[in-house]
Amino acid sequence: MGLNAILSDHPTRPDDGADLLERCAQACFDCAQACAACADACLGEAMVDLLRRCIRLNQDCADVCFATGCVASRFTEMGTTALPELLTACAQACELCADECERHAGQHPHCLACAKRCRVCAQACRDVYPSAADAARNRGGA
Repeated sequence: MGLNAILSDHPTRPDDGADLLERCAQACFDCAQACAACADACLGEAMVDLLRRCIRLNQDCADVCFATGCVASRFTEMGTTALPELLTACAQACELCADECERHAGQHPHCLACAKRCRVCAQACRDVYPSAADAARNRGGA
């Protein structure tokens, strides 16, 4: 059973914005996996010293994306979470990582693939932000 199947049957599934949250959570998990794989691939490259910043940003982005995906997939008491802040941080981490990966994309296809996932995730976070911020305001959350 995939994430979407679980979330579609969630007893506190929000009436508005649930599809955006599901897409965002999945994009975050996909990006986290891509960043972890890209960091590992960078470590395997001959000129690893030139990829040090890329590896660091991959690792940071993977961690932020994973945490954001976890929080975005929790529908219970949504307005009490720091989801809006996580979405902002995630979009920023993804943009930083994508920018750096794109610098290496001509030589390292794994960086190009990672940059694409990061851009998708950043957009998914920006897409869901308004409804997450509204939920936080309406329920006295973050």
